[in-house]
Amino acid sequence: MTRAAEITADEIRSTAALIAPYIRRTPVLEVPLSELTIEQTCTAERPPVPGRSGNISELASRPTEATEPSNAPERSGSIEFTSGRTGRTESCIASRQGGGIGEPASGSSTQRAMEPCVSETPSRVHLDGENGTIILKLEHLQRAGSFKARGAFANLLLREVPPAGVVAASGGNHGLAVAEAAHRLGIPAKIFVPVISAPAKIAGIRSRGADLVVTGDRYADALAAAQQWAAASGALPVHAFDQRETLLGQGTLALELAEQAAVDTVLVPVGGGGLIGGIAAYFAGSVRVIGVEPTGAPTLSAALAAGGPVDAPTGSIAADALAPARIGELVYPLARDFVDRVLLVEDDDIRRAQRALWTATRQVAEPAAVTALAGVISGRYRPEPGERVAVVISGANTSLGIFEDGDHAQNGIPHA
Repeated sequence: MTRAAEITADEIRSTAALIAPYIRRTPVLEVPLSELTIEQTCTAERPPVPGRSGNISELASRPTEATEPSNAPERSGSIEFTSGRTGRTESCIASRQGGGIGEPASGSSTQRAMEPCVSETPSRVHLDGENGTIILKLEHLQRAGSFKARGAFANLLLREVPPAGVVAASGGNHGLAVAEAAHRLGIPAKIFVPVISAPAKIAGIRSRGADLVVTGDRYADALAAAQQWAAASGALPVHAFDQRETLLGQGTLALELAEQAAVDTVLVPVGGGGLIGGIAAYFAGSVRVIGVEPTGAPTLSAALAAGGPVDAPTGSIAADALAPARIGELVYPLARDFVDRVLLVEDDDIRRAQRALWTATRQVAEPAAVTALAGVISGRYRPEPGERVAVVISGANTSLGIFEDGDHAQNGIPHA
């Protein structure tokens, strides 16, 4: 059985230095929690969605104690925006330990190496509500529109790529990231996606010059087709989550966050588990890591209940990104050892989180990307007084349409 210790923080640091010229370092923002819970507290302005259920399930794995946050000095700069709810000018803080936005943390050779090509996603949105500070890691500002760029570049730079190039299966975001990495590195790429992939993601893959094949109803169908192509062509398969190099790449987000903000807890959206696996491997119990997934696609919850990866339902409005059928084999031991627990949220909670993010910050994210935020918006996770909670906003690959309540929201901007 794969041991979690086989992926170390030192390896993640080395990977960060390698991929730095090709990815963006995403910054941090802070906003009042009351701004992100507008639908719960301001019913006169936005009535609740009819039929919304508050029943949310939870599966807990072994509790993990968080360590004290770092006391490294911070420098911060103020960013102003207009609140969609109040119409007044609000101020949020973009900050990071050791220096201002775009500056490497002092004493960090990895950070200095990463600066040329990494764009710093706002990680912090300060919420002045009674429940303390919520830190939003805005990874939706990453190259190719999601955190997946980290794992894609790690694969193509750490592994030997044959003349046939690379092949990947994806719900959309991983395919976009592999297409982006292959385009920048001059490598042929063939991408397989299911029919449920969002049009914005399909268009993005094509625009990057990859050979795109749309096949099957779900990610598992696209994966089977990609595996067949790899066997026939000799192309290098780049797995979306169950690949060592993918986990190393995704773990660089945790390294970046740790250098930007002192946090006690990180909430992470879960699909196949590449992101939470990499983050958990980097923190290794020093920060509480909590997974959040849709009730319609409970891959990690099912695995922890069964004692290993098992097939799970593949429903939810976030199915194009968070419904791979089962958690990764390499991911599971990392989650078992280092993930504190997993929360399940309803699709309506995810829709509310999209709207809340848009209303408070004018940031647009796809449904899968706000699943972790839904854990807070729904009240499923309640920060303790003084607790510093980070929430990863993982992707923005959606189109500019307006969705209606009850519709599948994967291609639209919430009503504002």
